[in-house]
Amino acid sequence: MSKPAAPAAAQDAVALATSESDKASRYFQLMLLVLAAGAIYPILYLRQVYQTTMLEVFQINHSELGYLYSMLGTIFLLSYLPSGWLADRIAPRFLIFFSLVATGALGLWYSTAPSMSGLLVIFACWGLTTGLTFWASVLKRVKMIARQSEQGRFFGILDGGRGLVEALLATLALALFALATETRGESVAEGFRHVVYLYSFTCIAIGCVLVLLKDPKSLDSTAPVEKGRFNLLADLATLVKIPELWLVTAIVFCGYHIFWATYSFSDYLQGSGMTAVMAGTITTIKLWMRPIGGIGGGWLGDRFSNVSVLIVAMLLASLGVFGLIVFPSLNSLGLLIATVIFIGLMTYAIRGLYWAILDTCDIPLRITGLAIGIVSVVGYLPDAFIPLINGYLTEHFPGALGYKLYFGYVGTVGLIGTLAAVTLRARVKHKTLLQNTGA
Repeated sequence: MSKPAAPAAAQDAVALATSESDKASRYFQLMLLVLAAGAIYPILYLRQVYQTTMLEVFQINHSELGYLYSMLGTIFLLSYLPSGWLADRIAPRFLIFFSLVATGALGLWYSTAPSMSGLLVIFACWGLTTGLTFWASVLKRVKMIARQSEQGRFFGILDGGRGLVEALLATLALALFALATETRGESVAEGFRHVVYLYSFTCIAIGCVLVLLKDPKSLDSTAPVEKGRFNLLADLATLVKIPELWLVTAIVFCGYHIFWATYSFSDYLQGSGMTAVMAGTITTIKLWMRPIGGIGGGWLGDRFSNVSVLIVAMLLASLGVFGLIVFPSLNSLGLLIATVIFIGLMTYAIRGLYWAILDTCDIPLRITGLAIGIVSVVGYLPDAFIPLINGYLTEHFPGALGYKLYFGYVGTVGLIGTLAAVTLRARVKHKTLLQNTGA
């Protein structure tokens, strides 16, 4: 009677091996997506480290550099919705491959120090290759390869890992630039060319590897692609009727406000009496909170609840922003520094989680990309107006007062986002209760 156990045990062993192989495949693909997201955007924003060098190499002024980035931001805003539409119609891995290779190829042109007209073309095309064909594709791809119980950790790893990749590539790029300009005595133009080469060839290499991978077998069972006729208006009407989707949109919108506040920390710290070097050191430490906050937040989200952890993170981050208004008057530099780092940690936890909660909306997979586009258009609107608010307040209310008003505004919006997250959790619990009772 015990003999039949052998085939059963063998089947269990095969199933376990298949499951482990599939898990390894999905995590390997996630690693490549992390590398892709971490490598594709820094080449667009080299001004963070090399702005003075760029002005010299391209022979442009600050206003012309502003035109380039203003155009880039505008194209991003216009690309979010069609990006989602496109990700629903073309396999995300092919779109990601195109995005990486095209961005890298444009980088090679960029390395030749083209004229202003050439730069306009490059930045316009970068807006399309990193916005239209990449943004929704990479988010949908992560959602596809992650099982329902893994959404938090996968999106957390995406954002946290992306920050780690950006930091590592930036360190390597700076080392190459220093080696070229200081050790070898080459011109800054040559040193900058090495930096651009690093990012360009990294993008191209990752794209070529990623497109060769097949979909994990789990996609057939855990996230089937629904078949149906594509009708943009009908699909938009379906999404508009999902209240949870608008709550997620509100959460992203409010959470992105808090992220924008972190851009002002260095200037605020210097205004509070720190030297430029000290303020730069503190804000750099804050950047290293990204892998900790993103990955840690995602893990906690899967362990407990993505929405619940997000509520705590948004509440604490909002209170921390209000703390920036109060703590300078206490003459406690240590408390102020700890608050800045803590806000960074909570902010990156928020960023790692607010795409994972999209799973609570019960959106058909075939229009998930379109949903991501809708959330992105509204959620990232702060890109267009927060700099104006910041500039107006700090100009018309110079010194600490301007920043106190600004942080007060951001903190208030953060509390509204917390309320939206609480509402989302209540709706999800109510819906689950109805499903369980068969009502």
